[in-house]
Amino acid sequence: MSEVDRETRLERLNATSRNTLMEVLGIRYTDVGDDYVVATMPVDARHHQPYGILHGGATAALAETVGSMASGLKLHGSGQTAVGLELAVNHLRPVRVGQVSARAEAVHLGRTTHLWQIDVTDEAGKRVARAKLTMMVRPAETA
Repeated sequence: MSEVDRETRLERLNATSRNTLMEVLGIRYTDVGDDYVVATMPVDARHHQPYGILHGGATAALAETVGSMASGLKLHGSGQTAVGLELAVNHLRPVRVGQVSARAEAVHLGRTTHLWQIDVTDEAGKRVARAKLTMMVRPAETA
């Protein structure tokens, strides 16, 4: 994929976030390829739980966002869509401020399910969470 194509695709992906949870949380797609999607999210008071660290639900929302978009891109133009079936997240390290990044990579791209592994890292590149997202592939009109 050329740099121009990648930038155009990122603009389109980020436009889909308008008036959604992704916009509220400040999630931005930053990289995309044939087998992966990357997005970032700031970590500030909006994303904290009462102890002043990144809320696990915000991390889960970021993970599901990149995995869901990755499945959507894989299925684009096929007459199919994917919907979330299961999300499991292991939270490994606290984050208080800054930014986190999530990268979804395909583990399995089957006829009826997709499985994504999502690593969430802090600004120093340390893993703060690892998620597994299973997507169910359905005909677009029934999703």
